[in-house]
Amino acid sequence: MTATAKVLFTGKTHITAGANGAARSSDGFLDVKLPQPHPAAEQLFGAAWSACYLGAIQLAAGQRKVTLPAEPAVDAEIDLNQAGGSFFLRARLNVSLPGVDRDVAQSLVDAAHGICPYSKAVHGNIEVTTTLL
Repeated sequence: MTATAKVLFTGKTHITAGANGAARSSDGFLDVKLPQPHPAAEQLFGAAWSACYLGAIQLAAGQRKVTLPAEPAVDAEIDLNQAGGSFFLRARLNVSLPGVDRDVAQSLVDAAHGICPYSKAVHGNIEVTTTLL
């Protein structure tokens, strides 16, 4: 991060464990019961990443003056894996941009990985498969 970076938003959450476990954001927007950490961790990560990724697709479309469908969608699947005593993640992002030319849609999907901070954060750390539906 550079010294001139401007913070656009800070997400602040508090997580508790146990039978009454929960995840709550400081603004109250997020309030989820989490009696067990998994699969909640993978589901929350998938929701956060796909939301960010969808925003990146929208930004890429705006930069290219491409009109997106009324309801573009990203479905994320996050796998928690274990091998050799180590845990790791794998991800699949399935993107739906109905009505957008397939080549144009694929260029938006590809560009989104270079825009989305989640994609940048996991690059080289998580095996990611992105599919244009």
